[in-house]
Amino acid sequence: MDEKYFVSSSPHIRSGVSTKTIMWNVVLALSPAFLGAVYFFGSRAICLTLVGILGAVLSEAIIQKLSGKKIQINDGSAVITGILLSFNLPPGVPLWMAFVGSAFGIIFAKQIFGGLGNNPLNPALIGRAFLMASWPVQMTTKWITPRGGSIPGFFTKLDAITGSTPLGILKTHVGEILANPNSSAEQIEHAHHILSNLYSSIPNMFFGNIGGCLGETSAALIILGGLYLILRKFSDWRITLSYIGTALVLGWIVGSPDGLFKMNVLFYAFSGGLMLGAFFMATDMVTSPITPKGRWIFGIGCGILTVIIRRWGGYPEGVSYSILLMNLVVPLIDRHTKPRILGAKEEK
Repeated sequence: MDEKYFVSSSPHIRSGVSTKTIMWNVVLALSPAFLGAVYFFGSRAICLTLVGILGAVLSEAIIQKLSGKKIQINDGSAVITGILLSFNLPPGVPLWMAFVGSAFGIIFAKQIFGGLGNNPLNPALIGRAFLMASWPVQMTTKWITPRGGSIPGFFTKLDAITGSTPLGILKTHVGEILANPNSSAEQIEHAHHILSNLYSSIPNMFFGNIGGCLGETSAALIILGGLYLILRKFSDWRITLSYIGTALVLGWIVGSPDGLFKMNVLFYAFSGGLMLGAFFMATDMVTSPITPKGRWIFGIGCGILTVIIRRWGGYPEGVSYSILLMNLVVPLIDRHTKPRILGAKEEK
């Protein structure tokens, strides 16, 4: 016989799409949110994003050079880390924080494990967590009023409210008052008035003219880029759908400080970083499960943890930490959701 047979390791079926192609398509999908950030926050958005990219790319090149590896910064993965890290920062933070956060994420969450494909945790989220732990004041107060809007999403003369984002207002100016049994009737009435204003600002949250982190304010632009990745099959819709669906159902049930089944689900969906996390960070190919069933479990877990942190945690937002916590159990999820080989007996 003239036929030749080759034996190789899996995978035996390949899509023909390179890692480089996927990564640069993710950068393309992030472009609408970036352009929106530039529109709402001006040159500050450009500077923070470029510095974040520089920190990620430069640190990756240096580590690869020092370790004797081929420098592969052109694959786009470091660029994505820099963009996502910058997108998770308040627009008013010092520029050096974008550089430090990106470099920390690349070095300690990616390269230390062997580089792309080996990292168990999302580098951009690790960088953000490091910045949050090291400089919490800057990470929770350096908001900038967007063009044509306001930081809380509605206009008020109260300084304490005008300096807070919608989720921050919900947790402090509403949640703390309603949870305090000693609150007066006047304070409770005022809290309900603020809550009504928050719900009326949903259109601003959808389009982006509210305060918040650089790349998470416009839900519309994030969804646009996320749908592009899903349609190109570079992102799995199961994680996004299960994450958002779980967060909205549980958020509707327990998310409101005003009582059970009282949360406005549109407010819950468009406020904070839920859309950015569900479309771009939870779906990271390296740090998410490889099986369809595992991706459902992963998304549901992210949604549950997000609601728990938002409702009872110390921070108004829980997206970043929920994804990182679920990243830790991905090996366990993959182990228990792998399909059984045809004809093989189940492991006990």
